[in-house]
Order: sequence, then C-alpha cells, then structure tokens
Amino acid sequence: MTAAGEGVRLAELVAALSLATDLGLGQPQEHVIRQTLIAMRVAELEGLSDEERVAIFYVSLLAWVGCVADAHEMGKWFGDDMQVRADSYLVDMTGVPMMRFMLGHVGGGGSPVQRLTMIGRFLAGGSNEVRASMASHCEASGDLSLRLGLGADVRDPLQQAFERWDGKGSPARLHGDEIARIMRIVHIANDVEMLHRLGGADAACEMLRSRRGTEFDPALVDAFCGNADDVLASLGEADGWDALISGHEGLDRKLTEPELDVALEAFADYADVKSPYMLGHSRGVAALAAAAAGTVGLPGDDVTLVRRAGLVHDVGTIGVSASILDKPGPLTVAERERIRTHPYLTSRTFSRPAALGAIGQLAALHHERMDGSGYPSGLTAEALPMTARVIAAADVYHALLEPRPYRPPLSREQARDLVSAEVTAGRLDGDAVRAVLDAAGHRVRRRTDHPAGLTAREVEILVLLARGRTKQQIAQQLSISAKTVNTHAEHIYGKIGVTSRGAAALFAMRHGLVSVAELDN
Repeated sequence: MTAAGEGVRLAELVAALSLATDLGLGQPQEHVIRQTLIAMRVAELEGLSDEERVAIFYVSLLAWVGCVADAHEMGKWFGDDMQVRADSYLVDMTGVPMMRFMLGHVGGGGSPVQRLTMIGRFLAGGSNEVRASMASHCEASGDLSLRLGLGADVRDPLQQAFERWDGKGSPARLHGDEIARIMRIVHIANDVEMLHRLGGADAACEMLRSRRGTEFDPALVDAFCGNADDVLASLGEADGWDALISGHEGLDRKLTEPELDVALEAFADYADVKSPYMLGHSRGVAALAAAAAGTVGLPGDDVTLVRRAGLVHDVGTIGVSASILDKPGPLTVAERERIRTHPYLTSRTFSRPAALGAIGQLAALHHERMDGSGYPSGLTAEALPMTARVIAAADVYHALLEPRPYRPPLSREQARDLVSAEVTAGRLDGDAVRAVLDAAGHRVRRRTDHPAGLTAREVEILVLLARGRTKQQIAQQLSISAKTVNTHAEHIYGKIGVTSRGAAALFAMRHGLVSVAELDN
C-alpha cells in the first residue's frame, strides 16, 4: 500500500518525532537521538537488561516531547520559548541560579518598561505558573507514550523528567533512588549531549562533577566520567539515526495500518497543542481533505496519503516560537520568515525512514499556491499534484473557521467566500476548493462544461493520453505516480465508454476537450 508507509517500525516513528522535539528545545537536529545513543551506551555500561534498554530508548526519545504542552505559558512569560529552553542547559536549574535565570529571561523581546512590569507579575505568581507547567509537560509525554502503545515501564519514568537526585525537582520532589534509574540515566545523557557538542568530553564531565549529588546520581556520574571516552566515541561522526536503531532486536516491532493512523493522530494533537489557537486544526484539515480527495477521482491509496499528510502538515510549527504563533499584532519580516519555514521543517521531520517520506513530502506542500506565490519553494501548478491542492484548500478553509490571535473565527459563509476568492485569484485549485466546500456541507454548483462527468484532472489526463503520451510520461509531467495515472485512465475509459487511445482521442476532439484542457492549463 504505497500511501500507508507499510512496514514502519514504532522505533522509527518515535525517532522521527524526536526530530520535531529538537525544534521545540531550540537544539540542532538529532540532539535527542544523540542523547538517546548516549543513554543506551550508559545503560549497557550499567548492565541493564534488554527490556530495560528498550524502555530507556523510548523514555529518552519521549522525555522532552511534552515541551509543546507548556509552550504557550513559556512564551507568555519569556517570549521565545525555544530560546529559553536552549539557554537552560547551561544552568543548574534550582534555587537562586534558577530564579536568576528566569528573571533574566522574563519579558524577553519587550521594552525595559514592559520587562519590569513582567518581572513584577512573575514574582507575584508567575513563577508558580511556570513550575505547574512542568507537570503538564510530564503528563503530555506520558499520554503520548500510552497512545503509541507503550506501557507503564515507559510512562512512569516520563513523569520524572524534572525530578532531581537531591529532591529539589518537581512535581513530586522525588529523592535519590526514588527516581527510576532509567530517568536518572536520561538526565545525564541530556546535558552531556549538549556540553559534549559545545566543549567536548572534558566539558561534559566538568559539568557532571559540578552537579554530582545535587542534580545527578553520584554513582552514575562516576561511572560515566570513568568511561567518558568510550561512551562518547565517534558520537559526532556517526549517523545518529542508523547507530541508534540498527541492531536492536527489541526495536523491530512494526506498526499495523490502524496503529500508524493512531500514531499520526497523536502527532497531530502534539503539534496543535503548542498554541491554543490551533487546537484541533490538524485533525480537522485531515478529515476535510480526505473527504474532498474521495470526490475528485483520487484512488484509495492517495486518499489515505492525503489524510495522513493532513494530520502531520503542521508538525513543523513546533520549530516556531510560541510568541510568534500567539502574537496578536502584525508580524515583523523576520517573524514571517520564521513562519514560512514550518512546511520545510515538517518535511525534514518525516524524511526518515523512507516509508514516511511520501507523507512528509506531501505535507510540506500545503502552503504552496497554483500561481507560485506560496512557500517555502514557490512551486506552481505544474508541480502541485491534486493531493497537494486538496490539502491546501482544506487548510485555508478550516483555518478561516478557527480563532487566531489577530481575529475571531469567521462564519462558514465568510470562509466559503474567501476560499472561493482564492480560486478567482489563481492561488487555489477550483476543483479542490469545490470538493472541500462540498465536503464541508456547502451547496456547491457543479461544473457542467466537461462531458461524461469527467473532472478537470481527468480531462487533463485524457488529452495527454489522446496525444500519445505514455502513462509514465504523464506521471512525470503531472508529478503524480504512474499507478495514479493508470487508475485515472481506467475511470476515464469507463466514463466515456471506450477501450483504446484512438477512440479516446476521437471523444476528446468531438467534445472540444483538447482546446478546453489546453486553455485551462
């Protein structure tokens, strides 16, 4: 099944999600993967069982996935939530150093007067709100692990992401061995990855020793520093993805088709929770686009692909600061450019494994436009398959019905009129918009200029077939698969009642479709 990403392993899907987590943490790509590779090596050094090593793999990859759950609160107090997370790696986050760090970041990006006001509000109660948001982070991570079919051996340690060896962490203030050994190892691996990347093994060990017995388990610090060269060997040179996943039998579980759907729905919710204005957006776009795809002649595999790409199309927004997503006023040029990167970030997140590549590539096209005015690549109609056109139309329509920080939600009639205006302006595909509006319950006037119930896409393919193009050539010209062309051809021949190219050519000429198709395209 080409649209399904058949044979995707759960381990690969969670590793792909960690690439989005890197964005939310303000870290370079594969930070979490390298962190997990370090954790797995420490686990081996400590003699953990095979089952414990499988658990530590998932705990490490999911430990910080909840960063999107408190992004709104972090953005409210600190401005750029991603920057404050990145800076926090260099600070022992407890007591006076933690308060000094927070006060230094409160009101980030504001004027001196605004910052003073925010500091006063933060001291009056904002610090408690930030601490409470850490609990939501842990809850979100645990919830996602269960939705991915992982058990309590993964969920329970995830609740301890912000605990400390000295008992001064949160939310439960666990102390010492009360913290799962798996999470104690992940705590060390997380900070070590960043310090090693910046300053090498010596810098990593210096940091660990300075927090030995406070933030970190002293026995694990001693074990790591005594074997640092071996644990960190070739870390910067290895392909983190291959080194992490290959060769671990316990990570070979493949997802069924329904399980992959459930996982991608979880990813949709994970992306949308970053901003209160986006809640439910990805699921809504996916459902609307899939319904529309079924009415424009797309085969079943493509309908499945549309739904799955719709679910994850906004995962890249995790790499955009919450202060930008939730900004009530006009965006600056720099902020607009940051927004324009999110489709690319989505494609990067789902670039591996290859089985997810088709989903990521299609998802990345949702802001491209027929006239080339879209982003990130400025593609034009010739490069946009109908699958992409349908998702783009569904995304625009559904977004108009939702509140945004700069406007209230629009009515269904207003949304219909605005999305139709995009067709008139040449930015959205007419057939895709009509199908979306139909799926949304609007009464849509059907086109009657194509005979035999042919769609615009079917007319396009019919004319190319009539002109003697092979199915492979048509696929390349229209940026669709040869299988999709073949399915369209079968539908076309059935609708017009012919069985050969010559008869199809006569039908096209008799009904004036050659000129229609060439003028429309």
